[in-house]
Amino acid sequence: MRRITKTAIWFGIGGILYFISCNHFIYFGGKTLKLLKKKEPTMSRTFFSTTLKSNEMILRDDVLREAGIADLLIEMRMMSEEEKKRLMAKYEEEE
Repeated sequence: MRRITKTAIWFGIGGILYFISCNHFIYFGGKTLKLLKKKEPTMSRTFFSTTLKSNEMILRDDVLREAGIADLLIEMRMMSEEEKKRLMAKYEEEE
């Protein structure tokens, strides 16, 4: 292979890994997968499933809560604004 082709492939692989490390991939069941932007590129909680988890259990995770998963749960109609306010207040008290 030519050197430029190899370089392009490595840059492509690096770009894909960077994209993966900058997003949470949230699985809601069925064919529903949503992206949630991370605060900083890490591999922490990159892939997360909400199935069989309560909203309280999901929001217990500091990384996901700070990334804004509560708003995503509201968008997916899994939580109301009132429940979000109640749970967010609960976890803000603990910090």
